[in-house]
Formats: sequence, structure tokens, C-alpha cells
Amino acid sequence: MVTFKDFSLREELTRAVSEMGFDTPTPIQEKVIPYLLSTPNDIIGLAQTGTGKTAAFGLPLLHNIDVAQKHVQALVLSPTRELCMQIEAEFQKYGQYMRGLKITAVYGGVSISGQIRSLKAGAQVVVATPGRLIDLLERKAISLADMKYVVLDEADEMLNMGFREDIELILQSATEREYTWMFSATMSNDVRKIAKRFMNNWQEFAVAKENATNENIDHQYYVTNHHNRFETLRRLLDFTPGIYGVIFTRTKNDAQEVSEKLMKMGYHVSPLHGDMDQSMRSKVMERFKSKALQILVATDVAARGIDVNDLTHVINYELPDDPEVYTHRSGRTARAGKSGICMSIVSPKEISGIRQIERLVKQKFNRSDIPDGAEVVRKRLFFHLEQIASAEPQADFADVYLNSIHERFSDMDKDELIRRLIWLQLQETISAYHDAKDLNAGYEGSEKGVRGNRDSVRLFMNLGEKDGITSAQKLLEFVVGATDIEPNLVQRITVRELSSFFNVPGTAAEFIIAALSQKKHKGRKIRIEDADQGSRSGGGGGFRGGYREKGGGFNRDGRGGDKGGRSGGRERNYSQGTDNKRFSGKRPSYKGRKD
Repeated sequence: MVTFKDFSLREELTRAVSEMGFDTPTPIQEKVIPYLLSTPNDIIGLAQTGTGKTAAFGLPLLHNIDVAQKHVQALVLSPTRELCMQIEAEFQKYGQYMRGLKITAVYGGVSISGQIRSLKAGAQVVVATPGRLIDLLERKAISLADMKYVVLDEADEMLNMGFREDIELILQSATEREYTWMFSATMSNDVRKIAKRFMNNWQEFAVAKENATNENIDHQYYVTNHHNRFETLRRLLDFTPGIYGVIFTRTKNDAQEVSEKLMKMGYHVSPLHGDMDQSMRSKVMERFKSKALQILVATDVAARGIDVNDLTHVINYELPDDPEVYTHRSGRTARAGKSGICMSIVSPKEISGIRQIERLVKQKFNRSDIPDGAEVVRKRLFFHLEQIASAEPQADFADVYLNSIHERFSDMDKDELIRRLIWLQLQETISAYHDAKDLNAGYEGSEKGVRGNRDSVRLFMNLGEKDGITSAQKLLEFVVGATDIEPNLVQRITVRELSSFFNVPGTAAEFIIAALSQKKHKGRKIRIEDADQGSRSGGGGGFRGGYREKGGGFNRDGRGGDKGGRSGGRERNYSQGTDNKRFSGKRPSYKGRKD
């Protein structure tokens, strides 16, 4: 087994790493460190967040610093203030025994004058955010002319945040740089463009498949109507009383609003976003790391500075616009060999986004039911019972107060005392979830089911006999295999030459449409739509005039034939090989989930 002592690091670094408790390097460290020590060429390191990238580039970088020279020899660029401060703190620990080593972090949100003084004192290593570094270059407070090393950390995130022009200007200013090291969670096209323009014959190191997520993460998603999103979040938090995690929002306003609502309800949460000043953000992180806060409500940019190994949960209040961002979010949990849970709250229309992310990360996500009120109360009851059972009171506590306790409750039996203690813990929860509504979208009990909660929905699909779907049984097998629904949900199947029709419960239609829309059959993309929606939208023989099962015909795109009629050619009801019973309105039974 390889250890840090096997690397040819300078003695001061080996000593510091040993005292920090590091023994066995992570995969990215094992690949990158010996290479950079022997051949410090240009490299690209691909690894997910939390895999030890800072030490992978930091130790070789410090190993090559000449402490006798008092000018900037190395620059590390990072996307956020928090990550910038974090890298500097790690570097200070690595280099604590290197006499004469000076490391300075420069970032926005604080006075620039103090950072200028630190630079003039002779910093050899500068850790910077792009914007603040540009300010310092314009003030001529820093020179990159004699710098040999440039490290781009979280390169994909910097490019996503719009720092391309800043990065190009900085690299152009470092005219004498000899080596460029770039580290990224994903190898996007933008990352490759930067590499091709500014790097020479780079070596690429990857420790996992691109866009792969940690295998120890349980990916779950909960489907609710948009107006129930916050109530769903609250219910998930109440159902997970021991949670220690991060809730991700798309915008700073959302982070502030969601956290304020939760704080008013008594949750130990705080926002973390770019509109907060640096001192406030630092205090929030201190409280979170000490677990005075259970939850942070953060934007993607602000969360880049979160370096905590024991998060139990990540919750996507909304899915990110870019599916690749999901890997960054989920990577905040299940670190250091631990397991974790990533929950996503989605509306029925966003299920296709889940399918897109599944394909990206090559993992199946689990659709879970939003717990009902009774389940939440029961979960919190057992949580409090376990807390009581595992509590260890201070040794002299009973000696001081035992007589008073006995005297006060001498006329109360044990069962009554326990009942009252538990009631004190649970009364707010019981009150909040009395007659709580079902928040699951598309199920009976929601305020408004998918597609108006119609008992049955007739679906059109652009596959037929010419595609190998030659019978009702073959269509049934295809739909069930592609969606994992129960076969008895598919009724009244009609297979034509170029298309097919079938009925499904109204409460399951949105799910089935979303699932099949992401599939291909023999290389052709499947299009599936509500046939009745089209027939209600007016006359004419065109696509929006509805779908015909007899007469007029379809071309390969499913567009209407020559004579649509006034109603657009309303389809007739045919039944082939399946039971023609109507759906009863009960919750559809999906495989692996209880009704």
C-alpha cells in the first residue's frame, strides 16, 4: 500500500502531512503527486468534489517553491472566496515547517489594502479569485512576470460562472509561466478550449468516470405540484430529524426566502449566498461546522466553500438548470467513504430532468413517496425515544435533583410520566400534521391530480407495426419494460401501421409520458402525447387537430392525414387483448412501492 512517506516530498512537507493524520493518499493524490514531483509538466486532473484535489496539487506546488526568493512563484485560481480561504488554510498547514514560506489569499468582499500589504511582504504563493486578482493587476499591486506555476482549481465551475475572459487575461499576463495545472470535476468543452489554448502536451489524470457520482449516494426524488414545493421540503425535514445537510436553491433570493421561512418555524438553519458579506458567511460556516446549525440553504456558487465530510443529506429544492451541476451538489455528501442521501423535489413536468441526470451520472434514481402526517409523527416519536434511551446524564445530576424529582412526581406512575414527556416533545408535530394532505402529485388525494385527475387518459405513440410493435401484447411489454409500471395500468390498446394508442390512469399519465419521451426504439426517438388533448384543440387535418385511429392516416411524425373533420378526427375506441375495465381512481401501484 502506497503512503505519503513513499513520495519524495521535502522533509518539512512529509512531517506536516504526518502530523495532520494523513497516511494513505486518495486515488487522485496517488496518481498526480509522484508525477508532478518527477515531471512537473502541464496536467489536467479530473476528480469529483471531496476527493483530495487540494493536496494533489498543493504538496507538489509547495515542494517546488524556493523560499529564498521573495516574489510570486505560484498562483492558484479558485471560483469563490470560501474555496480560496479554504485552499490557503490547507496550504498553511502543509507548509507550517517551511521557514520563509509566505502564502497570501486575495478575494473580494474585504478591504483590498490589507491584501496589497501582504503581497508586498513577499508572498511566494498567491491563492486568488479571478475578479480580485484582475483588480490587483490593474493597480499594479502584483506582478505575474516571474511566476512559474498556475493552478486552475474547479476550472469547470469558474467557466460556468462567467470567468472565461478573466482567466484568459490572467494566463496571458503570466508570460513566463512554465507549468499549468488544471483540476476539474468535469471535462466540458469550455475546459478543453482553455487547455488547447494555454497548455502544452498535457497529461490527463482521471480517478472516476466523467460526471459519475459517488456510489454511496442514494438518489431519491419526490414528485409534487409546484405550489406544494416548500411544504414538501418541510415534511422531508421533519421526517429526517437527525439531518445534517445542505438545501440547494437556484437563486440568492430563494435561499434567503426558504431559510427565513424555516427559521420562523424553529429549524436550525441559515442561508449562505453571495449577498452576505464575508464576515457573516464565515460565522455561518463556523456555526455549521460546529453543528450549531443543522442545515444550510445555499446557492451553488456559495456552496463551493463548504468542506464538511459528514453531511448526511443534500436536498435539491429545485433541480439545477445544468444537469452537470447535480454532480457537484450530490458530491457534498457521502465523503470519506461514508454514505449519504441526495433528495430532489420536482414537479411532474420536471421528471424528464431527472431522466436526463440519470443518463448523465449513469445511475438509477429512486422515486419515493412524500410521507404522510402519520408517518412523520411516528418517525419523530421513535427518534425521541432513541434519544432518551441513549442519553447519559451527568454523573452527579441525580444526586443533586433526585429527591426533588421523586417528590414532585411521587403520585404519578411511570407510564403517565413517559406519556407526558413524549407529548411535550411531539405536540407541535402532532398539531402541524393533523389531517395533513397528500402532497404526492398525480395521486388520489392531491389537491389537483396530473392532467386534471381524469379517470383515464388516451395516449398516442409514434410506434406501430412497422416498428416491430405487431400486437397489443408486444406494445404492453414495451411500455411496461420502459416505465416499470404494473401491466394492468395499460388498457384498451390499439396498434396501427405507424402508430399506437392505449389508455392509462389519469393519475399515472404524466409519469408514463415523461418516461417514454426519454426513450428511443431502434434508434428513433419516441414521441408520446395525450390524444384527447389534441382532439379538443380544434379542426383541420394537421397535428394540432388531434389524432385519428381510423381514416386520414399518419405519416412518420404522427401528423394528421387528408381529412381531419371538424373535431380533428376524434379517435374511435378499440380494444385488443386487454381487459377494458376503467381505472378505479386508486393510487397506481408502481413496482417496488407500497400503495
